[in-house]
Amino acid sequence: MRRERFPALDGLRAIGAIAVVTTHVGFQSGDALSGPFAGILSRLDVGVAIFFAISGFLLYRPHVVAWFEETEPPLTLPYLRNRALRILPALWVAVLLALLLVPPGPGVSWLSYVRQATLTQIYVDAPAAGGLTQMWSLATEVAFYLLLPFLAKLLTGYDRPTRRAVRWRLAVLACFTLLGPVWMAGIVSTDRAEAGFWLPGYLGWFAVGMGFALWQVARSSGRLGPSALDTLTKIPLTVWAIGVAVLLVAASPIAGPYSLNAPSPGQAFVKNLLYTLIAACVIFPAITPTQRIAAVLGGKVGHVAGDISYGVFCYHLIVLSLVERATGFDIFTGHFAVLFWPTLLLSAGVAAASYYGMERPIMRRGRHDRNYDVSPVGRDKRASAHPSNTDPWTNPEVSPASPSGQG
Repeated sequence: MRRERFPALDGLRAIGAIAVVTTHVGFQSGDALSGPFAGILSRLDVGVAIFFAISGFLLYRPHVVAWFEETEPPLTLPYLRNRALRILPALWVAVLLALLLVPPGPGVSWLSYVRQATLTQIYVDAPAAGGLTQMWSLATEVAFYLLLPFLAKLLTGYDRPTRRAVRWRLAVLACFTLLGPVWMAGIVSTDRAEAGFWLPGYLGWFAVGMGFALWQVARSSGRLGPSALDTLTKIPLTVWAIGVAVLLVAASPIAGPYSLNAPSPGQAFVKNLLYTLIAACVIFPAITPTQRIAAVLGGKVGHVAGDISYGVFCYHLIVLSLVERATGFDIFTGHFAVLFWPTLLLSAGVAAASYYGMERPIMRRGRHDRNYDVSPVGRDKRASAHPSNTDPWTNPEVSPASPSGQG
């Protein structure tokens, strides 16, 4: 079966990456700790929730399609190979660059870099290597990659996809969105800070995308009837406006401090739940896009931005460190724009060189596909969630979807 594409998700990958860069520059400048925009800057780490929701959608959807079509689900070993081909080359280059270019902080040893390279750093209470602190979310995402084949089997392997079965599974996935808030609230009350990076705290963000994948396939095949979600597909700007409103709520002290100080259990619960809602509002219009949204987010610019977004995520803290040293910048002294624009533009340049010069050739060689691209151009300019006997969304490839998460 031919591989389907969701073009608007390309642009969302880029938006998520820019959000992560922005919050880190905001922290280093101090503008995310105090000042008129501190709340917004500190909460743009919601970009991680957007990444996770995109991953949940793209990676779970082939399992749903296989369930509906009564075909074999994606094979686990090729799926894991493709995940490794996507994430490991840039990760290992970033670790090497951090080792060579970023001064190590107190308590950082060669073992710190080994843990980063093997994505095991979140399971040890030890300082993170400089230039790589953002990689906790990649380690969490890899935990989801490993869990997904088993979770998908539990959700799709034992019943026929009747309307009742679909609704029951949607309810289960909705319950998953409460696991993260509960987990994060509980962790605050313990002395195991590293457990705040583990998958249970973020499974709800992945479940948002998984639920949308199940709904979209079920709706486009006619297995589910019309619902309120169908109305929301017609008002994407309103859905995004709701997401912005929820972000403004999250930017208040109700979601915890702007600094690295520990929140209260209630604040940790609220922040995780609000980020779940924001991720849902952000990605839903992109999986049921209007023609204009598909053109804006999934056009040529969105295509390139989606390709390099993972590299921007991997390299931006290394670039930020170099920019700070080159300009003699002292942290927490303000001047956000002085750091932001050089960091973003240079990170994009490094990411583009990495993707087109290393990552894509490795993926093409590993997949034995000379034309493979993370964001292929020219397919599925528009898609619909409504029932149709000819809707191409009901006939996707059931091999692993293109990678998302941090890229």
